[in-house]
Amino acid sequence: MPGSVPLALALDTAGVQVPWYFRCPISLELMRDPVTVSTGQTYDRASIESWVATGNTTCPVTRAPLADFTLIPNHTLRRLIQEWCVAHRSMGVERIPTPKQPADPDLVRSLVAQGPGLPALRRLRALARESDKNRLVMATRETRAALVEVAFATGGGGEEAEAEEAMAVLALVGLGEAEAAEVVAREERVTRLAKALAAGPSLEARVNAGAVVEAAASASGAEARAALGAADGVMEGLVALVEEKAHARAVRVGIRGLFALCLAKENRPRAVAAGAASALARRVAEGGAGEPERALAAVERLCRAEGGRDAVVAGAGGGSAAVAALVRAMSGRAAEHAAGALVAVVGGSEALQVEAVRAGAMSQLLLMVQGGCSERAKRKAQHLLKLLRSAWPATDSIANSDDFLQPY
Repeated sequence: MPGSVPLALALDTAGVQVPWYFRCPISLELMRDPVTVSTGQTYDRASIESWVATGNTTCPVTRAPLADFTLIPNHTLRRLIQEWCVAHRSMGVERIPTPKQPADPDLVRSLVAQGPGLPALRRLRALARESDKNRLVMATRETRAALVEVAFATGGGGEEAEAEEAMAVLALVGLGEAEAAEVVAREERVTRLAKALAAGPSLEARVNAGAVVEAAASASGAEARAALGAADGVMEGLVALVEEKAHARAVRVGIRGLFALCLAKENRPRAVAAGAASALARRVAEGGAGEPERALAAVERLCRAEGGRDAVVAGAGGGSAAVAALVRAMSGRAAEHAAGALVAVVGGSEALQVEAVRAGAMSQLLLMVQGGCSERAKRKAQHLLKLLRSAWPATDSIANSDDFLQPY
C-alpha cells in the first residue's frame, strides 16, 4: 500500500506517497535494483538475494517453488522508478543510480579459456575490482585453478608480467581449499610466493602476494599454515606491510596475513622474531590498525610466545603506553582480545596493574561482564578483574565485592 519512504533509504520525503508497485514485496522499500524471478514476480535484488541465501527456495509472494535462481534485471521498472524520483526531486527524493550488473559467467569462462595472456588477465582483474558480485561470479574452482597455474608458472620475460597479473586477480578473488592445497603442497610455489611478498617489484605486487598468503593460510589447516610461516621472507614481508605508513590496504593485508598464520602455534615464535608483535602493538597504540579485531587477536596470541610480551610493550612505546592502548581497545568485538593481551602485559607488574586501573580498565571490564559478550570474553574479563583487585582504591566499594569475580 502507499506510504512514506522508509527512513532507511535516507530520503527526506515527508508527505510523498510511494506507489506500491515501486516497493519491494519483501522489504516494502523503494526498489533500487528491481529483478524478476522465475515466477514473474519482481523484487529488489538485495532483498531476494538475502531471501535465497537464508535457504528459501520459494517465491515470497506466490509461495511457488523457484524453478531456478536466475535474477533478470527489470530495466523497464527501474527506469520508471528513476523517472518518478526525478519528478519528485523538489520534495527531497533523490534519483536511484543505475546499478551495475554482475559479470556474465560466460564472459568469465571465455576469458579463462583464452589462456595466459595479459589482455584477458587485465580484463579479469578489472571485473574483480568492480564489485563483490563480480568476485563471487569469478570464485569458481575452474577460474581459480587456472589463475594459480599462471601465477606460479616458472619462466621469464613476458611470463613474469602475466604471473604478476594473475597474482593480482587471485588477491581479489581468493583461494578455496583445493587451490590453497595446490599452492602450499609444492615447495617451489611457496618459495615463489615468499619471494614475491618479500622482494616483489612494487608495493602493489607485495601487497597482492600478501593477500594470497592470507587466503592460502585461511583456507588451510595448521600444518599448511606452519609450512607457509616457515618459508623465508613470509613473516618479514607481512611485517613490512603492517609498517607501511601511507598504504591502508597494505596494512590491512599484513594484519590479516599475520593473524591467519599465527593461528598455528609453531608460527608465533617466528612472528615475534620477525618483529610482528612490536609492529602490531605499534599499530594498535597509534590507532592505525585497519583490522583492529584481527590485530588484537594476533597480539594476544603473540604475548603467549617467548619474548612476545616484551616485544608488545616495546612496540607500543612502553608499559604505560601499552596498557593505555589496550584499555582503549576494550570495546566492541575486539574487547576480548584486548583483555587477553592486557592480562599478559600487566600480569607480572603491580605498577602496570595500577596503570590499568587509572586508565579506566575497571569500567570497561565490568561492561564486558554485564554485557552481551561471549562466555569466553566474560571469563577473560573476570580473570583480569581478579588480577587488578589489589590495585583498586581501598575506598572503592567494588574492591570489597566478589559479585563479578567468578572462577576463571
